[in-house]
Amino acid sequence: MPVTTTIESLGHKGEGIALVEGKRVFVPFALPGEQVRIEIEGDRGTLVEVLSAAPERVAPFCPHFSRCGGCQVQHLDEASYVAFKTGLVETPLRQAGIEAKVSRFIRAHGAGRRRATLHARRDGAGYMRSRSHELLDLDACPILVPALARAPEIARALGAAIGECDLAFTASNGGIDVAIRKAPKHVRVEKLVPLANDLGLARLALDREMVLLRQQPTISMGRSEVDLPIGSFLQATAEAEQVLAEYVIAAMNKPKTIADLFCGIGPFALRLAELSPVYAADSDKPAVQALDKAARHTRGLKAITTRARDLFRDPLTRFELAFDSVVLDPPRAGAEAQVKEIAASKLAHVVMVACDPRSFARDAALLVQAGFILSDLIAVDQFAFSTHVELAATFRR
Repeated sequence: MPVTTTIESLGHKGEGIALVEGKRVFVPFALPGEQVRIEIEGDRGTLVEVLSAAPERVAPFCPHFSRCGGCQVQHLDEASYVAFKTGLVETPLRQAGIEAKVSRFIRAHGAGRRRATLHARRDGAGYMRSRSHELLDLDACPILVPALARAPEIARALGAAIGECDLAFTASNGGIDVAIRKAPKHVRVEKLVPLANDLGLARLALDREMVLLRQQPTISMGRSEVDLPIGSFLQATAEAEQVLAEYVIAAMNKPKTIADLFCGIGPFALRLAELSPVYAADSDKPAVQALDKAARHTRGLKAITTRARDLFRDPLTRFELAFDSVVLDPPRAGAEAQVKEIAASKLAHVVMVACDPRSFARDAALLVQAGFILSDLIAVDQFAFSTHVELAATFRR
């Protein structure tokens, strides 16, 4: 039976929080101050009706919003949206004992996301419904770059050919790159080659193995053109990559030597090498090889020394960290092992980029405890309308 209640606050997952009989109930798509009717199951609430809307509520631009699980906060006005995203960065730092404010909030959605993972199921292709394992069949997704407008159509065609699977799309300079994951066993690859040709794909891969290559997918990074390895990391939007690279370069102070740790395919290393020699390391061997190839084929760069190295299990030790500056851009798990070595070293300048505010706060606290001062904290909104945010900060001692 529906219950009438008032939303008290907004949680870090973008859900309204109500107190019902003394217990917190999380209600997606509801905003603080709103009186709502909800259906309750455990600590989850399903929004039935907004009885009185908050002034911060705006009409979502996507017709699939609230059914699709891809976006959570299209219904927030600009000021509330910025405050929400800024809070995602500042709150974990405060909880870690660090009082730091975001100095700049940068919209970096640009032309849209150049990467997306769609799910192909018997009833179509698209994203999962909000808080569900059921598929929402999509005609289009407005947050993707125009080059990926055909992604749902392509996903449906490939899913019809091989069965239920996940498909990772990337818009590259060479065209659409598709990597199929979680496919049924014993897929007949020979069926996929003519289909991929008919769909006009640049490349098709199945479980990281090449099926078809019509045009090498590449990404422009600074002066360089980088071959994109199957499954390697790439920032969600080209705009965010450029913003973060500009931040990293501006944070440098004419260093003679730089280490780019968790370097990926080189969005920072290839640009930093215009200034100084760079040591670049990452556990993704194909990514490091792509970076090395791009560096060798780009004129005017200082030397880039590349190493395939697992920085979680084998971080650079305090004795190896003989650099003027270090750039860190770890995955969501953060860089705890590497940060501990940095904290114990003589290194005095660190620039950290992160996609998870909580692991960043943990790592930042280790640096602050070692005498570093955090400054110039920025939030980069490349995951627009979601509860994710990119950030970057500079540490000096």
